Amino acid sequence: MFSNFSVQEDTLGITYRNDNPVGSVFHSHTYYEVYYFHSGSCNYLIGGNIYMLQPGDLILMNGMTLHCPKVDTSVPYIRTTVHFEPAVLKPFLELPHAVNMLQPFQELKNCKLSLRGGEKEEAERILLEMHTHHTSGGIIGYNRLHLAFVDLLYFIHEQCLRTQRTRREFTSEKERHVQRIVSFLEEHYAEDLQLEHLQKHLNFSKFYLSKIFKEITGLTIFHFIYRRRINEAKTLFMHDPTQSVTGVCLQVGFKHLAHFSRLFKQQIGLTPEKYKKIIRDSLST
Repeated sequence: MFSNFSVQEDTLGITYRNDNPVGSVFHSHTYYEVYYFHSGSCNYLIGGNIYMLQPGDLILMNGMTLHCPKVDTSVPYIRTTVHFEPAVLKPFLELPHAVNMLQPFQELKNCKLSLRGGEKEEAERILLEMHTHHTSGGIIGYNRLHLAFVDLLYFIHEQCLRTQRTRREFTSEKERHVQRIVSFLEEHYAEDLQLEHLQKHLNFSKFYLSKIFKEITGLTIFHFIYRRRINEAKTLFMHDPTQSVTGVCLQVGFKHLAHFSRLFKQQIGLTPEKYKKIIRDSLST
């Protein structure tokens, strides 16, 4: 007789062909993500890179990197996301002749694969298969979901070996300029930055820089800087929750503790002290 099967919260999840509206909000998470773009108009800002997406683009994300989509809401924005913890792959990585399927995430961190033709069709077939098994439930559906996911990661690994890191192309000079701004901010976000610094470094007026950055990313330059600093503070607390809040505040570029604490609570939902305590308690259990 077949037995009933109930799965508790798992370390693998798929959201298939999601068309829900999304705001331009920076976020990060501890798990890895596979993002597939079906249709719409979206510029995706991930760490120090901007990706102008086309249908068939697949992005690998190390979730701790700050990322944010800038979406044209006048057209449907359809994407599939797969979230997973590396531990879910442990049984498959221990098989004879297994390939390290995590290698692209570990070495490339965040990258885009442009899938076209048969490669695009294969990726969409696997994602549909995962969705089908995910919704079917039961022990069979659970196991077939994981097997299909392993197939997806082998497919991704193969594509990464073929393409490596190809030169990215921008569709306009404006997007190229914004990429230069983002790269500069990634390198200098913890410094005492003013728009004049960008103006001097990039040889454009601060008004033009502010305008095109907002247009391409959906964010102001200082919104990006503050989000980047808070995300780095989260990472520092996760690595060492014994660090003082004041020390982390100064380390990520804030001058005033009150400003840091207010923004941290706005973005994370907790004060830095409470966030530290949760991390410290989780490590001690």
